[in-house]
Amino acid sequence: MWRILLLLCTYSVLEAQTEFPLVRIFEAQSRLGASEPSICVDPSDPSRIVAGSVLNDVHTSNDSGKTWTSSLLRSEHGVYGDPCLIADGRGSFYFLHLGDASGTGWGGAGFLDRMVCQRSDDGGHTWNNGSYMGHRPPHQQDKEWAVADPGGSRLYSSWTEFDRYGSSDSSDHSRILFSFSTDRAESWSAAQTLSSKEGDCLDGDQTTEGAVPAAGPHGEVYVSWSLDEKIWFNRSLDEGNSWWPQERPIAAHSGGWSQEVSSYSRINGMPVTVCDHSEGPFRGAVYVLWSDDRSGHLDIWFKSSMDRGNTWSEAIRINDDSTSADQFLPWLAIDQTSGHLHAVFYDRRHDEKGGSNHVYWAWSKDAGQTWVNERLTAEPFVANERTFMGDYNNISVWDGVVRPIWVELREGQKELWTALINMHKR
Repeated sequence: MWRILLLLCTYSVLEAQTEFPLVRIFEAQSRLGASEPSICVDPSDPSRIVAGSVLNDVHTSNDSGKTWTSSLLRSEHGVYGDPCLIADGRGSFYFLHLGDASGTGWGGAGFLDRMVCQRSDDGGHTWNNGSYMGHRPPHQQDKEWAVADPGGSRLYSSWTEFDRYGSSDSSDHSRILFSFSTDRAESWSAAQTLSSKEGDCLDGDQTTEGAVPAAGPHGEVYVSWSLDEKIWFNRSLDEGNSWWPQERPIAAHSGGWSQEVSSYSRINGMPVTVCDHSEGPFRGAVYVLWSDDRSGHLDIWFKSSMDRGNTWSEAIRINDDSTSADQFLPWLAIDQTSGHLHAVFYDRRHDEKGGSNHVYWAWSKDAGQTWVNERLTAEPFVANERTFMGDYNNISVWDGVVRPIWVELREGQKELWTALINMHKR
């Protein structure tokens, strides 16, 4: 097992003027650090929670998120950001991230040459060296996400492949790839292409991005992504072995996924897909959440399908304000013990004309038909364009234990925060 290097920093619950105890998990140790956080509650023991943040930070809690210890992740395949944390329900966590086998960063021969997955069987304290998928040089692999199937026997991952990242050459393209593992991430299947429509390589609205997989209760796998101001959808009904030959558009994505908000260097509104495999009344439902500017400003939008993606509901706006303020950088999770939906996003409804940000949590118990919005942050924070705040926040839920994770900028310092939310008390 590869040992992680302890940073010897532990944070405790801080008092706040909100209904929920807020916990500061981590402060940035570098310019890029404490951004793009991912968090995962262990379904086999919800008191164990693991989080990750750019570039290679691991954060662990054994008391349901009240206190945290931070460490560094290492792999011979390289660890270069885009952290994604999932669990298989059998006590194992998986940390997926970008690769950098040469260890030289941008411009290096091994930069973004594969997707890497490392496993921990002890609550995130030690990790194996990792396996990888999508190693197809000279192509570059970026923006992965993953999910475990209901039994934890299969892991699914999807991401964007670039012929050459950042290239303006019209002969270079991007596409959505997919791979699965049947042996707890010891190995991965050969990458399959899910998108018949290719994008460019400029990492913008004309690039295929935002592929987040969801697993259904009977071997279904669903993936949505954004391209050319549309949200596209593909599905497999046989555990990822075969797919529709051509993806289908399921929603307009007004303004595209590459969005603009004052004081942020960049913002994305990529779709997030989840599927209900609980024993609740909406078992099998597929949900997609994203942000776009169809109202003249950014809102958070949601669609659902009750027939495995054949047909979709009309888009529902989940932020319940009546202002023209921006809501942005959303993420969606589902409590697989109840089927309840939970979202987290940045919100400017309290400073419509200014640039200060709060963090909101929204939840739904009726398959997303109605939503309750609740503010998490006690005080607003202001970002600046010189500080990279990341491409996403995250949220994880199990049996009423709700743990969002987000980035704040306070006095020039980036910080990771969570809130201790218990749905059984609501």
